[in-house]
Amino acid sequence: MPITIDGITPSAEIRAQLAAEGKPVLLGFSRGKDSLAAWLAMQEAGIEVIPYHLYLVPDLKFVEDSLKFYEDFFHTPIINLPHPTLYRWLNAFLFQPPERLAIIEAAQFPEPTYEELADALREDLDMPEAWNADGVRAADSPNRRMAMVTHGPIREHLKKVSIVWDWRIADVRDSLKRHNCPLPPEYEWFGRSFDGIDFRFLDPIRQHAPADYQRILDWFPLADLEVFRRGLTG
Repeated sequence: MPITIDGITPSAEIRAQLAAEGKPVLLGFSRGKDSLAAWLAMQEAGIEVIPYHLYLVPDLKFVEDSLKFYEDFFHTPIINLPHPTLYRWLNAFLFQPPERLAIIEAAQFPEPTYEELADALREDLDMPEAWNADGVRAADSPNRRMAMVTHGPIREHLKKVSIVWDWRIADVRDSLKRHNCPLPPEYEWFGRSFDGIDFRFLDPIRQHAPADYQRILDWFPLADLEVFRRGLTG
C-alpha cells in the first residue's frame, strides 16, 4: 500500500496524467530495483518509456550484459551515456597515478549536471518538453521523504517527475514479482546496483567478475589500493 502525504498527488494519478498526455517519458535507469519499479509502473499505465543509463566505468561486462537483458525484457533499447560522476572522478584524479595527472588536466573533461544531460537528450531526440522520470521514493529514507514534502514529486521547471514516489519497498517487490522481473546480478554481490568504486563494490567485483575488476583498474589504476588497505585493516 503506497504512503500518503497531505497535499501531494498520488503517483498513480501522476502516471495517469502522463499517460493521458500520450507523449514518451524519459527514465533515468540505474538498473536498480526502484528504477525497474518505475519502468514497470509506467509500462502498466500505458506510458511509452525512453530509458537512459549512465555508466560509471565504460564497458563493464556485467553492466553491459544486464542492459542487454533489460532491453530484451522490455523490448526497448536503452540509451547508454557516461555518468557525470565519471568525469568528476577523473577531474579529481581519483585513484590515478602521477603520470596520468597532466593528461587528465589537459583533457578538461566537462562535468555536466543531471539536468544538462536530460536537456541534451531532449535536444538529441527532438523532445524538448519530455518529462524526465526517476524512481526516487519518499519511503526510502528520511531525507528523501523531507525532499518530497519540500519539493514534491513534480518539478515543473525541470520537467522532472518521481514516478513511484509514494511506493513502499513492499510495492516495489510486489511489482517485480508480478512481472517476473529479476534484479541485476550484483544484488547478490553487494545488495544493490553498482554505484561506486569503494571497497563495498570493488571487492565483490574482484571476486565475481575479475575481468571487470581489471577494467576498473584500467581506468582507475590505484583503486587496487582500496582493496589492499581494507584487507590490512580488516
